[in-house]
Amino acid sequence: MSRAGTLRIGTRASALALWQAREVAARIAAQPDAPAVELVHIRTSGDQQSELPLWQTRGQAFFTREIDRALLDGEVDVAVHSLKDLPTQLDAGLALAALLPRADPRDVLVSRTGTALAALPARARIGTSSLRRRAFLARLRPDATLLELRGNVPTRIERLQRGEYDAIVLAAAGLARLGLAQHASEYLAPDSFPPAVSQGVIGVCARSGDESTSRWLAALDERDARLAASAERALLRRLEGGCQVPLGALATVEGGSLTLMACVCALDGSRHLTATASAPAAAAEAEPLGVRVAEELLGRGAGELMASERQARAVEAP
Repeated sequence: MSRAGTLRIGTRASALALWQAREVAARIAAQPDAPAVELVHIRTSGDQQSELPLWQTRGQAFFTREIDRALLDGEVDVAVHSLKDLPTQLDAGLALAALLPRADPRDVLVSRTGTALAALPARARIGTSSLRRRAFLARLRPDATLLELRGNVPTRIERLQRGEYDAIVLAAAGLARLGLAQHASEYLAPDSFPPAVSQGVIGVCARSGDESTSRWLAALDERDARLAASAERALLRRLEGGCQVPLGALATVEGGSLTLMACVCALDGSRHLTATASAPAAAAEAEPLGVRVAEELLGRGAGELMASERQARAVEAP
């Protein structure tokens, strides 16, 4: 915490990122004797590289690296991220201090005419910047023309309405948080269109050992979100993937059980591998569950499938 006693929250400046940071700030402020909170806007490499498709960009942490660096350097006290953007291995000196309750994890189709995915016209132009979404779109609509789509959520919707696309795919959580859920044409079922790892979860990081900050974040951590995200991120870590791998996964907590479903899909949709397993809904069981599902996928050929996809993209990328 700063010398003035103000908790400085690092965030991107997009509308969605600011919504997430303000949600964290409001939850901190709701606690008795809470400190003052200040939002610090930080521009990331993902913001700067707004035209190049992310899957053609080397590395990870495009939307988190600079914010986490500011946290480590003491320029901010808290970093707020969409957890799906955060690498599964945090930088040394950082801790994932809180996970907020998960919003709707599904993807949503937004089409110009309100048409569902199956009813879009032949060779419909569908926009997305995600390899995962491209793969599952190719699986469900192999005739579709898949086009790159970058920019914040309102910009993407504006480009759709201008006629650059027939439909686009977005995260349901982001659409709802920005008050734009009325644009949704179809919520895509996770069993056929699994979401990104940790989609819908807001992650809050602090410096390891910074007890004066962490005490305000501990109350924000939600058990079910922590269990689900721990399982999903362990799966992703074991598969050595990232946002550039066509992998979808969803962990759910029902009663005393934690269930994880995951699917790896070829980019052209021609082949996919799915695995599902359950474990007791306990903190000690979540990561082993993720590893177990990853091992099942690897045993059935997921490693070779992902390697062939990476090799194909390395040839195609400029």
